[in-house]
Amino acid sequence: MQTIPPLATLQAFEAIARRRSFAQAASDLGLTASAVSHQIAKLEKMVGTRLIDRTPAGVKLSVAGEQYLQRVSSAIAALTSATRDLQSGVRHSLYVHASPSLASLWLMPRLAGFAKTNPDVSLFLSSSHVHSDFGAGLSDVDIRYGVPNWPNLVVEPLFKEQVMPLISPTLQKRFKMKEPVDVLKAPLIQSAVSVVQWSDWLESVGVNQSPERYALRFDRAQLSLDAAIQGLGVALESTTMAAPHLESGRLVPLFPTKKAIKVEAHFVVYPKRHAKRKEVAAFLAWIKKQV
Repeated sequence: MQTIPPLATLQAFEAIARRRSFAQAASDLGLTASAVSHQIAKLEKMVGTRLIDRTPAGVKLSVAGEQYLQRVSSAIAALTSATRDLQSGVRHSLYVHASPSLASLWLMPRLAGFAKTNPDVSLFLSSSHVHSDFGAGLSDVDIRYGVPNWPNLVVEPLFKEQVMPLISPTLQKRFKMKEPVDVLKAPLIQSAVSVVQWSDWLESVGVNQSPERYALRFDRAQLSLDAAIQGLGVALESTTMAAPHLESGRLVPLFPTKKAIKVEAHFVVYPKRHAKRKEVAAFLAWIKKQV
């Protein structure tokens, strides 16, 4: 029994879903509207359900059609990307996805070393808070941030981090905070997606209070660190992510390192089968050396 529809039917479906018009989809595909309609009928017969509704207002996807589109469009994108790589002469490609702050603050400064030791690998790096969909074939390795709960994937912790209050020297002189409870008098910066929040840190140092408000809130560590460097508040961030700023003196720890929370929050994630590709194996071996 054939379980994968012919590519022509999937291309017709994706084009109609994108254009919401049989005529425009036909134009994109270089076919007649009748031929596109035939492909959709063939696809609907094969999957056993209606995917597209034809209404006076135009083309509309059914509930099943919307769900199918989410998975089919990414698969077509993967095929398109792979084909373009070959057409443009790209060989030994490696697609890495990473959380934004790690990509810019930790990974980017080290990539020159990977390129030097692996000159034949063509690396494509993307970043977002949304985890890569391995089923779509658009990523070989994902470096994720958060609490690990990703079944059926290889999940390896990248490193242990120390999360502590970081402050600019100018702001430190202004507020002269000596005890942990004193941070509640200063403007605080919140990283909304961080696995360690201010209430967690305060509790860890014996302060049974939570901040009443935050001066600034951000959705990534890099922005929180930038704000702290400008003296806009105290950031609660990883010293690993903040390493360049700490080394330059733009930021300093507010308290000794014993007042830090140690966490494993960044993970290298990939399907087991991906490690068989030499490009992936080379990247995994390289990144382990970096930490």
